[in-house]
Amino acid sequence: MDPIWIVVCIILLVIAIPVVMYNALVRLRNQCRESWSDVDTELKRRHDLIPNLVETVKGYAGHERALFERVASLRREAMAGGLSPKGLAQRENQLLEALSGVFAVAESYPQLKADEQFQRLMHELVITEDRIQAARRFYNANVRDYNTRCQTFPSNMIAGWGGFHEEEFFEISDAHERSVPVVNLQETS
Repeated sequence: MDPIWIVVCIILLVIAIPVVMYNALVRLRNQCRESWSDVDTELKRRHDLIPNLVETVKGYAGHERALFERVASLRREAMAGGLSPKGLAQRENQLLEALSGVFAVAESYPQLKADEQFQRLMHELVITEDRIQAARRFYNANVRDYNTRCQTFPSNMIAGWGGFHEEEFFEISDAHERSVPVVNLQETS
């Protein structure tokens, strides 16, 4: 083979490899952003269910005003936006903790647990929690792939040069917070 062709091939490789790596990083970063949007959509769905749930419980237990105000306040804070995945996870954890208080109140009212609207809202909330978990897993898988690419050689050099920064995982920090609140809608005799 002609030495000029060897030089041309080497130059093309030197140019092509960084371009391919850069484009892969862009693709992975965009997948992270898209999957974060899915998480955000599901969190908004949860946030939209909360006022209806609180109003239904409030009809039976109006004396729990402080609890309902706390849930409303935490919902507003979670919806405010502008938080990192870690910050939003902390805010959502607080909201779920406050919601567990609403569920505890509901446990005290058998007629509320039998209420069709309450049961429907609880069913929607369970479905929404499942969807949030699926979206969170998908987002975290994309973040893992992106961060791995940003951290491994030689793409880490392209990541540093191209301004790519690691993304945060959307995690729940405490095992207690990992469980979805359980409400027993069946009356015990």
